[in-house]
Amino acid sequence: MEFAELCRKRRSVRRFSSTALDERDLSLVLETAMTAPSAGNLQAYRIVLVRDPGALRRLAEAAMGQLFIAQAPVAAVFLALPAVSARRYGERGERLFALQDATIACAYAMLAAEEAGLSTVWVGSFDDAAVASIAGAEAGEVPVAILPVGYAAEHPRLTPRKPLGEMVRGL
Repeated sequence: MEFAELCRKRRSVRRFSSTALDERDLSLVLETAMTAPSAGNLQAYRIVLVRDPGALRRLAEAAMGQLFIAQAPVAAVFLALPAVSARRYGERGERLFALQDATIACAYAMLAAEEAGLSTVWVGSFDDAAVASIAGAEAGEVPVAILPVGYAAEHPRLTPRKPLGEMVRGL
């Protein structure tokens, strides 16, 4: 599939089937995430896979009741490691670069999932402390995104996008 077509085809899915994931597909998603650009190639993030149904329910509750998270067979929690970036880049690395590293890795995972025939939705609204606890985050690891991954049980329509001229200056 051409990259632009893949990006246009991707949808945020909030209803997942109960079909178990093919572990090769999940490995491809994770391996692709790890190819994402990273400030200084520090890869200042971690990915925690949550599969336990009880933990998925707690994660959904911590995400302001977004219960669809618990429908997915797995949810990847992306954690930023600000201290890792700070060692090389100081305050800007701590404040921004680790967050960017985790964000870009999550975006790559979303696109790799789409290419593998899986579906995802980016979840950014959650209680940081609760998600960190559920994910077993170590001190200094900051939750950035939750990415439920599974097979779609719905096919959302394309959501409209703003015109290019409204989003880009200088055209």
